[in-house]
Amino acid sequence: MASMRMLLRLAVRGFLGLLVLLAVMAPLCLTKVDTRSSAGRPFSEETKARLAAWSGTAASSRVTGELRAGFGKAKLTPTLGAAVDAPERGEFTALPLAGYGSRQGRPATGVHDDVWVKAVAFSVGGQTGVVVAADALILPREVSEAAVERLHAQFGLDRRNVYFGATHTHCSLGGWGEGFVGEAFAGGFRPGARVWMATQLAAAAAAAITNLSPASVGRASFEAPDFIRNRLVGDRGVVDPQFSLLEIVQEGGSRAVIGSFSAHATVLSGDTMDFSGDYPGFWQRALEAKGVGMAMFLAGGVGSHAPKPPVGGMDGARRMGEALADRASKALTEVTPTNRIAWSMATLDVALPELQARITDGVRVRPWLARRMLPVHAETWLQAWRIGDSLLLSAPCDYSGELALDLKALGHTKALHAVVTSFNGDYVGYDIPAKYYHLDGYEPRTMSFFGPQLPVFFDELLRGLVLGSAK
Repeated sequence: MASMRMLLRLAVRGFLGLLVLLAVMAPLCLTKVDTRSSAGRPFSEETKARLAAWSGTAASSRVTGELRAGFGKAKLTPTLGAAVDAPERGEFTALPLAGYGSRQGRPATGVHDDVWVKAVAFSVGGQTGVVVAADALILPREVSEAAVERLHAQFGLDRRNVYFGATHTHCSLGGWGEGFVGEAFAGGFRPGARVWMATQLAAAAAAAITNLSPASVGRASFEAPDFIRNRLVGDRGVVDPQFSLLEIVQEGGSRAVIGSFSAHATVLSGDTMDFSGDYPGFWQRALEAKGVGMAMFLAGGVGSHAPKPPVGGMDGARRMGEALADRASKALTEVTPTNRIAWSMATLDVALPELQARITDGVRVRPWLARRMLPVHAETWLQAWRIGDSLLLSAPCDYSGELALDLKALGHTKALHAVVTSFNGDYVGYDIPAKYYHLDGYEPRTMSFFGPQLPVFFDELLRGLVLGSAK
């Protein structure tokens, strides 16, 4: 009995000690969520000054002339079951898939369909840039920077000459994320995964650049509301149902099509353990089967937007991708390509606000601790590439399709077809309308890394890029 009383006293003392420790540590680790406007704050003013400087020279930096374009691709599917890892050749003993924490880092079991990196290079008046898209969840910053280093060494290109995107399939290679959050979504860290991704990104881009020849470009679009829904607030919200297309035709007859749609590539669930491009992969293959030499896909404003396939699983991904390819093929018959276009590439360096990793609606982890938890930098970038009367706008996040609608409307007033794409070679979480910030759930609570200032801040900057590109 005495020993029981002693154990009880020790347990009580330990519990009280833990409470004291938590009381002491809480002020050091936690603070209130900052809901103040970004206006007038150093990160905002610094970035706006950069935007103003660019806007003042935007018209003079744009060129108009005859287009040259080139196409390239490189297989991203790794070889599994190797005796030892050989990242430069894409050989691995095993690799996890990225996208679902429910997989708990388990290795991929096989390949249902290959995943790829595809690229289209554009050159007008001696100014060359390349759009690079991967069948991947995202393109981590370390990977995109390594790819640009390779392209700089080979062609003298820098970050402003490369426009990155991803399909956002949740069934492509993982292992590239370092730290708690990165490994939760991409499996255990395997440095070689970054090497392989960067190698293939650079290889596809290099193939496109060396393939440059006289070409024409035209655009088309169609509506697909039956394949997309608002996953954040359902019928209380809106969706962007537009599927945008850019067709590039070389003088010799080779064709490439860049497509963008805002439904998450999550038809396949976390139960799928094979590599697959999900519905964007089926869309690309179906369009290529119809005579397009190379089809590539850029995830649009996928924040808040989910797919609405006819059925689930691989059959649902196939049926959705093929149905969208049928509509794309029909829309492309209306394209009238032109060889002489307006062309500009703008890259805006963006200073970011403080991290706001929340544990409740009103309480966040202090920035010094959040930086140890989240693999993000103090700065990122936004891009605006004008290709004739099309305008590609890039964002380093799951950009909300609701927010993209306003940017598209602004572009329309300036006779520009604006397309907002996500995952531009960096990742800063979700960017959703500020009115949803106080909702509970994955997008507003877990993945909105930078608080309610970010959507307003990014929207202002992207609007500036639209207006400057239209001058």
